[in-house]
Amino acid sequence: MIEANLANFTFIGLLANMFVSWASVLFTRQTILKSIHNIFTIINVSVLIFWFILRWKNSGHFPLSNLYESLIFLSTTLLIFQSTQKIYWVKVILAPVVTFIYSFATLSLPKDMQVASALVPALQSNWLVMHVTVMIISYATLLCGTLFAIALLVIKFSMKEELLSNQLTFQLDDLSYRTLSFGFPCLTIGILSGAVWANESWGSYWSWDPKETWALITWLVFAIYLHLRMNKGWKGQKSAWIATFGFFTIWICYLGVNLLGKGLHSYGWFSAT
Repeated sequence: MIEANLANFTFIGLLANMFVSWASVLFTRQTILKSIHNIFTIINVSVLIFWFILRWKNSGHFPLSNLYESLIFLSTTLLIFQSTQKIYWVKVILAPVVTFIYSFATLSLPKDMQVASALVPALQSNWLVMHVTVMIISYATLLCGTLFAIALLVIKFSMKEELLSNQLTFQLDDLSYRTLSFGFPCLTIGILSGAVWANESWGSYWSWDPKETWALITWLVFAIYLHLRMNKGWKGQKSAWIATFGFFTIWICYLGVNLLGKGLHSYGWFSAT
């Protein structure tokens, strides 16, 4: 009951956070709106962290065992990242994304999936916290980086004021690169830790499971992005197009393959095996 109330409170808080961030763009002189937005962000992060602690206490294990819990963790990670950014446009970009992901988790997923349950044998390992946490952090940072790249392309093709457009795209390009540079090693560590865990659980480091395959594809996309960026001097629109492609591979890896309900990673998601 407490978890449900916290979830509803957070949903309202995230909606308010999103609308205030949009209002602050429309009414740029009202600086108090930015302060209100920051207060909402702090409250939402605090409530979500408390939700995780409560969920952990009630379930007896770290709450990252199914799609619902991972989506909430992804929302929390994105929200924390949003709160650390000084460029206000970043907060405006991320606020609706966080709200959408959280809404999907709490409003769209079946209620039985949202109830904490005992871990299946394959997840009863210390690797659960290490592997899944790092993977979700990598998804969050890579999503942020790709969203900045998409915003860059939108601004470049829609904004007529060239000077302002160049300033914004330069900021977004630099921020996208730095964010993806952090997310890529996180993804690498996540894949490697998953391979070690798989060997302990199933006796094989790599099984070409759909999730593993798409994780590798996602890794290759961002490896190409960083290679072209650092060695070939690709910046701005060129690198943004690659990052945009990476945006879709992340979602296929994270959610798309689970729609199949097949493979070693299907338990606790859309279909159990």
